[in-house]
Amino acid sequence: MSLEIYKRIADFGKKLATLARIEETLPIIAEEAKAIVGAERCSIFMVDQKEGMLWTKLSDGIGRIAIGINSGIVGDTVHQESAQIVNNPYEDSRFLAKIDEKSGFVTRNILAVPIYGSRQEVIGVIQLLNKYSGDFNEKDEGIMSFFANYISGTLELALLMEKK
Repeated sequence: MSLEIYKRIADFGKKLATLARIEETLPIIAEEAKAIVGAERCSIFMVDQKEGMLWTKLSDGIGRIAIGINSGIVGDTVHQESAQIVNNPYEDSRFLAKIDEKSGFVTRNILAVPIYGSRQEVIGVIQLLNKYSGDFNEKDEGIMSFFANYISGTLELALLMEKK
């Protein structure tokens, strides 16, 4: 990872420190994630273990998404506790094509990265869609894993504040 990306993420962290509400935090995280790896869309899924669900408060172009915790590539990311790169989603049995059908969007490739909380449990997943230049790769995965670790504290704090 280049020094410029580390600096960009550090500068971004300063911006996040000023936010407390999840409605303010998620769009800014998504925009930065897209800019860092050059992706068309970003959804941030939050894990609700009690309800067995994954949900978004932010999902580019489609509104809220709620799926079972074991559903799709995002669910597999939570279950496996590891990033998933899928460069042929329509050939992957985990892919939830009905979401594309509903939105009219065509997913070409996916990078899904877990976000860990302070207790080392997966609290969310950053899912990026459609890299502008080619397919997602291990370098993108490394950058987004670093980014997910960097933003996890802010995201966890925003979730805690929301519950109060």
